[in-house]
Amino acid sequence: MNNLLDLYWTFVKIGCVTFGGGYAMLPILERELADKRGWTTLDELRDYFSIGQCTPGVIAMNVSTFIGAKRAKVPGAVAATTGFMTGPVVIILIIAAFLNNFAELPVVQHAFAGIRVCVCVLIAQAVLRLWKGSVVDRFTLGLYIVIFLLNAFGGLLPVKLPAAVLVLLSGALGIVVSLKRGGAGK
Repeated sequence: MNNLLDLYWTFVKIGCVTFGGGYAMLPILERELADKRGWTTLDELRDYFSIGQCTPGVIAMNVSTFIGAKRAKVPGAVAATTGFMTGPVVIILIIAAFLNNFAELPVVQHAFAGIRVCVCVLIAQAVLRLWKGSVVDRFTLGLYIVIFLLNAFGGLLPVKLPAAVLVLLSGALGIVVSLKRGGAGK
């Protein structure tokens, strides 16, 4: 039971500081779950983010579900996911109750501007960390460039490929390259 409570409260705390979505919170998850608690490795966390990108729902919530399931199966998944949702739901209800009364105040507008800047920094930090752990050779660099170009100039193509399709195709290509190089163990 302590394990489930620990999962719940850890994800309540993480959920309360989730600004800017899943990628912005990657550094927070790394510090809390990999560095501080040792519940996952950085590679596993990156894998969870990849899977979370191509499954329905919010990436960060999906990651909390995966971590909870790893720690304590279905009850752990429920505890972590519920914990992650608790803080944002309470915060959103409070903001929704008062936002219309205060949204036009300069201090509120400046606060939101400051939060947006912080979110940009957190996302940039997440991108750099993901880059370091993911782009490790010529193949992954080439794949990165292709995927980047498909996303950046996707509007010029007759059909824009959804992110989930790009993730699945990249995974399949990674498997093919691994098999050609001599197996998954290398």
